[in-house]
Amino acid sequence: MTTATATLTCADVRRHLLAREPEIALIDLREEDPFAQEHPLWAANLPLSRIEIEAWRRIPRRDTLIVLYGEHGGIDLAPQGAKVFAALGYTHVHLLEGGLEGWRAAGGELFRDVNVPSKSFGELVEHERHTPSLSAPEVKALVDAKANVVVLDARRFDEYQTMSIPSATSVPGAELVLRVRALAPDPSTQVIVNCAGRTRSIIGTQSLVNAGIPNPVAALRNGTIGWKLAGQVLDHGADRQAPAALSDAQRAQAQADARRVADEAGVRRIALAALHTLEAPARTIYRFDVRTPEEYAAGHLPGFANAPGGQLVQETDHQVPVRGARIVLADDDGVRASMSASWLAQMGWEVYVLSSVPDTAALGEKTVPAPAYPPVAAVVAEITPSELAALLKLPSGTAVIDVTTSANHVKRHIPGAWWAIRAQLADALAVVPAAQRYVLTCGSSLLARYAAADLRALLDARGQQEVEVVVLAGGNAAWFAAGFEGESGEARLANPRTDRYRRPYEGTDAPAEAMQAYLDWEYGLVAQLGRDGTHHFKVIDQPAKAA
Repeated sequence: MTTATATLTCADVRRHLLAREPEIALIDLREEDPFAQEHPLWAANLPLSRIEIEAWRRIPRRDTLIVLYGEHGGIDLAPQGAKVFAALGYTHVHLLEGGLEGWRAAGGELFRDVNVPSKSFGELVEHERHTPSLSAPEVKALVDAKANVVVLDARRFDEYQTMSIPSATSVPGAELVLRVRALAPDPSTQVIVNCAGRTRSIIGTQSLVNAGIPNPVAALRNGTIGWKLAGQVLDHGADRQAPAALSDAQRAQAQADARRVADEAGVRRIALAALHTLEAPARTIYRFDVRTPEEYAAGHLPGFANAPGGQLVQETDHQVPVRGARIVLADDDGVRASMSASWLAQMGWEVYVLSSVPDTAALGEKTVPAPAYPPVAAVVAEITPSELAALLKLPSGTAVIDVTTSANHVKRHIPGAWWAIRAQLADALAVVPAAQRYVLTCGSSLLARYAAADLRALLDARGQQEVEVVVLAGGNAAWFAAGFEGESGEARLANPRTDRYRRPYEGTDAPAEAMQAYLDWEYGLVAQLGRDGTHHFKVIDQPAKAA
């Protein structure tokens, strides 16, 4: 068994990424914002704060080759991360020799932003296939003139509701080939596909081109960012969705188109009963149901997690952090899994689609098994919301530390609570007023239990055994369910809000210069891919249309 203190050089990691054998998970232990500033192409972000919460789900095989790096405030996080992984049963954990700076010094390419493999792949698709696009003013002119045009928004429905192109209909990426003929039955209708920036617009448009639909198709160049930079007004709160019903002819044509594209991309087929044959030693298998969350909740195959196809292609680094793993996709229509798989195969993944559409009986699983979490290192006492409320009425002595996401904390939290990042509690204690009792909380109390054990150990190391550490039973959810008041805002942040990177295409208030800088960054991704050389991307030619 490899010890947790073993190291791999940057050259070693690069060789593994090129060979994809054995499988490798290159893990960045920093919070999401510093991760987004610069990281290797195939690094996956799994913050030290959340290893116990996410590792077993995201890296299911305990003998996976794992390579760790990350630094905060001059402290190398990798040794502590290795200890946590080892405690969780992982047996093949290494540190990246020299960390991120070692990667840079060795000439390794560093990428900015999140979901970079998918975004750089999208840019390569446009570069090699010259995916058609129209500018924001051109699309606005068509919409204003009430031309024969439909605008299809390929993002998640919640993103679409936040801001959308006037007249656009929400059709998340994997749904496009399945539903486009119902939305644009006239082959002369111009179809426009948009997202917030570029990637999902490009992939969605090229999906329709690859599928051979007869309509003229174009991406909205630069998405809602391009729309805003052109000084045009977006809609907010739109709720137009594609009709669920399809004709038999529409479904059959979509199935034939999707199968043809998937075959061209090298997607493999496998029977449900034969899935166990993929579980060879030293191979990780990810199983995804790529339908909508609503369809998944109504019934799904046992053992398949929900990952709507468009988002799976967009966020592959998060969903599948083990490079070299096998991916199996399922749907109930023979379209969405094939189209999603066609893109994953082009991104260099070994991907399978169930060879026959599951029948209703097979999709009988309606509950999602509760995730298994490792035990907390130390037993920490709990208090109820009512007990905490009583303590907070006293003059002093109790401090509440909330380790939920900063976005959730700012939206609503227990009055007087301080927000902190679990892995940075030592820094937080320098800001939070000293107290006789610390109450740890989060959304559900799950992460707070691990944070409380950390805080207990930290205080004990400082000789402060008399200070009490407790967990709010049920967390913030229990507090508000009990009818207690909340407050909002950023008044008490014990750490900077680095737990999440603010995407320039999110929300409605991003500065124009940030949006333009984001677009400029995307334009440069193809050149970065060339310099990096580990991507294994291969863009297929447009398959010939069916006769």
